[in-house]
Amino acid sequence: MASGHCKLGASPVHHHCHHQHQHQLSLQPPLGSKAPCPEKMKRDVSAETYWSRPECQVWTVMLLLGTCLLYCARVTMPICAVSMNEDFGWNKKQSGILLSSFFWGYCLTQIMGGHLGDRIGGDKVILISASAWGFITAVTPLLSHISSAHLVFMTLSRILMGLFQGVYFPALTSLLSQKVRENERAFTYSTVGAGSQFGTLVIGGAGSLLLDWYGWQSVFYFSGVLTLIWVYFMYRYLLREKELAISLEILAKAFSISKQKKIPWRQLFRRPPVWAVIFAQLSSASSFFILLSWLPTFFKETFPNSKGWVFNVVPWLIAIPTSVFSGFLSDHLISQGYRTITVRKLMQVMGLGLSSVFALFLGHTRSFCKSIIFASASIGLQTFNHSGISVNIQDLAPSCAGFLFGVANTAGALAGVIGVCLGGYLIEATGSWTSVFNLVAIISNLGLCMFLVFGEAQRVDFSSAYEDL
Repeated sequence: MASGHCKLGASPVHHHCHHQHQHQLSLQPPLGSKAPCPEKMKRDVSAETYWSRPECQVWTVMLLLGTCLLYCARVTMPICAVSMNEDFGWNKKQSGILLSSFFWGYCLTQIMGGHLGDRIGGDKVILISASAWGFITAVTPLLSHISSAHLVFMTLSRILMGLFQGVYFPALTSLLSQKVRENERAFTYSTVGAGSQFGTLVIGGAGSLLLDWYGWQSVFYFSGVLTLIWVYFMYRYLLREKELAISLEILAKAFSISKQKKIPWRQLFRRPPVWAVIFAQLSSASSFFILLSWLPTFFKETFPNSKGWVFNVVPWLIAIPTSVFSGFLSDHLISQGYRTITVRKLMQVMGLGLSSVFALFLGHTRSFCKSIIFASASIGLQTFNHSGISVNIQDLAPSCAGFLFGVANTAGALAGVIGVCLGGYLIEATGSWTSVFNLVAIISNLGLCMFLVFGEAQRVDFSSAYEDL
């Protein structure tokens, strides 16, 4: 839903006023000039652009399912990696190349996805990308019949998957920053973000069973078809009347940055809080991607007699309520009068600091039960990032939150490429999984320290008159 659309049920006069108001908002005053009262502007904007409570509930559920299916498709390859290694004779280094290739594409479209979301609406960007990644996932097994160069074709499919999934979270951030009220953003974002754990849980459980019963190909078919069904329902019931077919002219306008819509590059990147949230997002994404990519193989090799559905399900089952709770706790603390930045930093102490402690424990135990507990704690606590740095980006720059999230997540994706590949080399070189979990802890705590020292929650995209949250 782009900000240029009138809310459901609005009158033509209301519609005209909405566009006029949007035009006025786009003409932001230069730095140092007198600006309108931010409280009055906030009330005007909320009356025109924010979702109503029923709308917000419907969209939250659908976006939760979308995030779930995004991770179903993303985690399909890690779930099937061991079986595919056996079928095609790949070693750990080759498997690491394949698993990390997703991030080669993922890092290329983050900024574009955020910019498109800010300009034409995150909902449209999300639906188009989901159509593409659903199709790619469904046809991936067919690539094994094209040529004997299985690794090359599978790697290309993962790069394409990364390209189309790369726009999702920046577009989602843009959409929620425009449509959800500030005092509800943490809960909404953490609920939608719980889809990442829910999707990993679904594909971990159903995928493990399909893997045992019908082979690795069935896991790809399952994930791809479910995504395409979700796309149909989104198009049919939520976006069909909102001009989903985007013409080349509109796309061209989306990329042209006029004087009124120019992204304040210098103003953003001269501020330490912006670099702090970028570096923290880099650390968070990298740590999460390493665990996401290598945990199934770790459990399969360390505990060969264990059931796949246990270690592919339990950590993510714990993470779902943890993610929702983090959003509720964050919004509650802010409503009780705690400073926004204090709450954001508390969330990051849990999401980066405490989670890395359990990752370290994971590398120093040979008990299957303890490993499940430590993995569940580490993954569960990482969901506090949804109520920390992910929402802090919207605190800092709601007018271009998609773009800024794209920059931060691009850095995280690049770090993910290096981290996942490095994990494979460390395992081969040391013969031990401890080095991988040590790497996760180091990356996490570097990001935490940066955010604790330089993080803020005041707006930096407008003049000082708009900065106080």
